[in-house]
Amino acid sequence: MSDSVQNKVIAIIAEQAMLEIGDVSPEATLEDLGIDSLGLVESIFAIEEAFDIQVPFNANEPEKSEFDISSVAAIVSAVEGLVKAQS
Repeated sequence: MSDSVQNKVIAIIAEQAMLEIGDVSPEATLEDLGIDSLGLVESIFAIEEAFDIQVPFNANEPEKSEFDISSVAAIVSAVEGLVKAQS
């Protein structure tokens, strides 16, 4: 994992969850962190803006999304893939 991508994603997720950055571990799920569906959508928007990418995520059908939100590490990995594909 790229440290800068990981750190930025964790900072965004921590802000949405109203937690300290140190409280967000890669193994944590969004549910563990208390992020609901609205927080998830806001996190996705913040990630898109921070990295200037388009996240393939449909909030109405998250289970059909190509964007893995199963854990913080999965989100970081997916963002890294999108950033790399854009370069």
